[in-house]
Amino acid sequence: MSALEKSMHLGRLPSRPPLPGSGGSQSGAKMRMGPGRKRDFSPVPWSQYFESMEDVEVENETGKDTFRVYKSGSEGPVLLLLHGGGHSALSWAVFTAAIISRVQCRIVALDLRSHGETKVKNPEDLSAETMAKDVGNVVEAMYGDLPPPIMLIGHSMGGAIAVHTASSNLVPSLLGLCMIDVVEGTAMDALNSMQNFLRGRPKTFKSLENAIEWSVKSGQIRNLESARVSMVGQVKQCEGITSPEGSKSIVEGIIEEEEEDEEGSESISKRKKEDDMETKKDHPYTWRIELAKTEKYWDGWFRGLSNLFLSCPIPKLLLLAGVDRLDKDLTIGQMQGKFQMQVLPQCGHAVHEDAPDKVSLVFNDCKRTTVRITLDVTEDKSLSLSLHCLQQLLWSLCRCNSTSSPTSPWQLLMVLALCICAEELLTPCYFIPGPCG
Repeated sequence: MSALEKSMHLGRLPSRPPLPGSGGSQSGAKMRMGPGRKRDFSPVPWSQYFESMEDVEVENETGKDTFRVYKSGSEGPVLLLLHGGGHSALSWAVFTAAIISRVQCRIVALDLRSHGETKVKNPEDLSAETMAKDVGNVVEAMYGDLPPPIMLIGHSMGGAIAVHTASSNLVPSLLGLCMIDVVEGTAMDALNSMQNFLRGRPKTFKSLENAIEWSVKSGQIRNLESARVSMVGQVKQCEGITSPEGSKSIVEGIIEEEEEDEEGSESISKRKKEDDMETKKDHPYTWRIELAKTEKYWDGWFRGLSNLFLSCPIPKLLLLAGVDRLDKDLTIGQMQGKFQMQVLPQCGHAVHEDAPDKVSLVFNDCKRTTVRITLDVTEDKSLSLSLHCLQQLLWSLCRCNSTSSPTSPWQLLMVLALCICAEELLTPCYFIPGPCG
């Protein structure tokens, strides 16, 4: 059973019984941890983990869209981080602090459309094609025609979008690709029970502290430090609490649909709205995105993902929370050395949140088993283009392809000669995970 399936089943379990001396109820903000000790569920601002925040404007056919990004670091390759469904860029906060302390790189964590603080003209369109284009557009808006070396890292849905982005060649300077805890076979199987999982979640929360507490107790996020900053991007304050019309629209959105007898259905629905209106006043926070309404896009995110992942001619890494059931294509690809795979046991589905230090160590340790890639970041456009072509040539010569013969001696000599000739030009030195497919 995959980590995703485990988290879905755990989410349907009843909540823990009240602790002794709690009077039959638990605090929405804290939980007692022994004599005189309490856990702090208060939210933490993004500024404690990221250096800056920016709203990137992108123009398209429907008008201007604004994408929220959080950034850290000033030198090295860019790690472009894509979150999972329902999460936000803040889910990468603790990981960002960990990786920046170990690897010289730049972090760009992106709120995908309809998530976090990103505002788009057509928030209902969550197709893989549209979101992949969003990623390419944001990169172009931020860096222009000469983007720096970029590695795409995506978790769950974000991992699928990263693969679609890479396979469509929407990021010209892409040097590496990493999927975190997403496998096509497992994801497709989990979709059958996803609606039940979503219905089992609370519709509203009394406070941010209550939402953070639930995320930790339910096992959605096992790391309290990450939950305190991540949940801020997953929930929002309900709008129009004091307005009858606004309240009505909100209540209609959160009432669970049920089959009712035609007779008296109108009066029953009215009573439900009135009851939920009273509840709403005590539960002013709800989810930023209704994932249940995105079901029509789920198949497009994950179907064919394995072949797309293997076909990307760049270094690839698959990071899993457990010994997942790899499908036939990924199993063969792993045996052929087309990608690296790392398993981090004792983690939930949100691997990068549960164990940010371990995940950062995985990327740091990649330097010991990687191909050395260098690319000069210079203001000379012609020189940058030449070096980019040289970089692509090096990758093509070093690429591991099971359908071709092993690298010949003359190819190795050619790579060595190119490296020697470019030694004075290609600085600084970056390490991107290998091998490639």
